[in-house]
Amino acid sequence: MSLVASLEEIELYEESIFVMHEKCEKFAPFHQHSKNQLTYVEGGLGYVRFREKLVVIPARHYFWIPAGVEHTFTIGHSTTRCRTLFFHTSEDSQNEFYGKVGIYPINDLLFQMIKFTEQWSGHILPGDERFVFLQSIKNILPHISNQKLSAALPFTENERMLKIMAYMEENLSEGHTLQSISSRFGVSERTLSRFFQTTLSVSFLQYLKLLRMARAFQLIIGNKHSLADIAFLCGYQSLSAFSNTFYQVTKTRPSEHLV
Repeated sequence: MSLVASLEEIELYEESIFVMHEKCEKFAPFHQHSKNQLTYVEGGLGYVRFREKLVVIPARHYFWIPAGVEHTFTIGHSTTRCRTLFFHTSEDSQNEFYGKVGIYPINDLLFQMIKFTEQWSGHILPGDERFVFLQSIKNILPHISNQKLSAALPFTENERMLKIMAYMEENLSEGHTLQSISSRFGVSERTLSRFFQTTLSVSFLQYLKLLRMARAFQLIIGNKHSLADIAFLCGYQSLSAFSNTFYQVTKTRPSEHLV
């Protein structure tokens, strides 16, 4: 059963843990759950959009969304598989981890535990021995989720800014500067700089950096280009400059994400 079709079923038992291992839908519209959501995206990239930002889920990463947080979910390839556990919210107040959205690299322990649950589906209730195993996954998350990924693209519905963002994305290999973009759209550099701050709450340079990182993840997981080529396609003049910026944003090196 698909995620969209399962939304009502997920809500049936407040105290349960709901297990779902499915090929992902291409797009799931804005929705929310009364449960916390842990999803590991396997075999491709995922994109989670909140009202004000777009988060890229790279390979070998999982995301945590607290109960009640509205979001959409998009995947980059139809063969991508989503391994999702929806957890009850009891005792969430005991650790601040459970109340915050986060993207984290998966380790071998968590990967094997999540993969082990693929033999199950639907609601697992307290009293079932499987519930104890699933609960242990939730319990260890605050202790192993230490390297939060911060590569989140801010988002806006401002039509004028959307045109600028689209142009930058479609021509990312060009050496974009505040001057070149302001000239392209017929505004002053000062006006454009303020426009980024007021609509996206980030500077022009910070947005450009995050946009390049999002594209880099897409190209790396595509496994069709060398890292040197990816650096160029993302607008960097050297592999070292690309690698250093990638590390600043993700605290990892591009080579660590090669499949």
